[in-house]
This record gives sequence, C-alpha cells and structure tokens, in this order.
Amino acid sequence: MRVTNSPIVFLPLLLMALVFAEAPSPTLAADSGLLPVRTPSGIIIQAEIADTAVKRATGLMYREHLDKDHGMLFIFGQPLPWTIWMKNTKIALDLLWLDEKKRVIHIERQVPICTKSDDSCPQYRPNSSDAIYVLEIAGGTVDSYKIEKGSKLEFKTP
Repeated sequence: MRVTNSPIVFLPLLLMALVFAEAPSPTLAADSGLLPVRTPSGIIIQAEIADTAVKRATGLMYREHLDKDHGMLFIFGQPLPWTIWMKNTKIALDLLWLDEKKRVIHIERQVPICTKSDDSCPQYRPNSSDAIYVLEIAGGTVDSYKIEKGSKLEFKTP
C-alpha cells in the first residue's frame, strides 16, 4: 500500500478517528459537567461535583437560587462524620449524608441560610455514622423526592 498526502486518503482516516473517538463519560450528563443522581422516586437531580478541597470549601456559597432538580454532591476521600456549614449560603438546603453504598445515613431538612461572613454559622454533621458523600439539594425537596434515612441513591462517581 502506498501512503500519500492526498485529501482523499486522509478523509476516510479522519472519519474513522471521529467514529472511534472515546465517547463521553456516562457518569456525567452530556456537555454539562453535572452528575445525574436518581432518587428512590425516580427523580433525577443534576448535581455539581465538589471533589477537591477548594470546591468543597466553596460549596454553594453566594448562590441566590438553586433549581429544585439541581444540587451539589460532595465527594470525600474517606468515610468520616463530615461537617457541613452554611457560611455565606443564601439559600435554604436539605443536606443528605451517604455511606459508601450510597445509602442515606443522615438528613438535615430546611437548613436555614447564614449570610454571616465570620465563622459563627451553625455546623451540621451526622449523628453517629461515617459518610463519604454529602448531597445538598434545595430546601424542602427531600420529602417530595421520598428520600429518607436508609434510602439508596443511584449515581456513578467520576
């Protein structure tokens, strides 16, 4: 076979490269950077990922609004009784702590806003169990999604 620089030869190679290119990760919603989290009632929450120290420290600070079907999933490196606080958080949230099996081990409902810029905002943590994930969703939605302690959420971590 002879290799040439003719566009006719390179066009099929380009098309093959596009066809066999790596598909986007099934764990994230296409082109959004959001992770779909399925609730027991079948509702899908589009969750932003907080998987670095900076992202976890910032969380949902300064946000004015959170859509009912959106949230933030905090992913930690090891299971511990992780503490969440509401510093500079302008929206009420429902907080869910999950174990390694993605089962809800603790829920805080309608956690109020805290716009104080100092460190006096309340802190929240699970009663006794260790968590590896914390999901923050719009305040008041956990009950309508039929999520309770022991519920299993479905998602694929990146």
